[in-house]
Amino acid sequence: MFGLDDATVATIVAALVTVSFPCFLYGAWIMIDTEAVTWSVLTYHLKFIVTGLALTTIPLLVWMLPRLFQQLGGASALHAFLGLQAYAMLAFAFTGIVRIFRAKRQHDLYHDYDEDVLLNEIGSDRMDHWRSRLRIGVFGYVIFWLLAYVVGIARYALRYLF
Repeated sequence: MFGLDDATVATIVAALVTVSFPCFLYGAWIMIDTEAVTWSVLTYHLKFIVTGLALTTIPLLVWMLPRLFQQLGGASALHAFLGLQAYAMLAFAFTGIVRIFRAKRQHDLYHDYDEDVLLNEIGSDRMDHWRSRLRIGVFGYVIFWLLAYVVGIARYALRYLF
């Protein structure tokens, strides 16, 4: 691919995916550490999350996925399965994110933050449900991402380093 040998591309992919994790951690820390989630806080948070997702998803689509069926079996299948579960959990989280975003946007809480307005009071009577989906999805994504990462790094080490 791109005139580079397999080991070089694998090293670049491993480095990109590794660099994505600090982006996820810092993006999460921004939201955990902030009491008033304003539009500027949200966009700042999303810069790191989207960067982390790009650093993981682009190598997946460009290098991992096209080679999947050539090497599907054993650790490769486990790595693919765990990665697929991570993205499924992310999709699950998005179902909550969309509802929460819509409710906060309708009440203009990103620009005119009002600490007296609780998320449970806006949107629908299912806001707790959507917040739970967000938390479960994000937590699940991180767990499955970490498991897929460990399997992927082990595969990389066994194939290219030893």
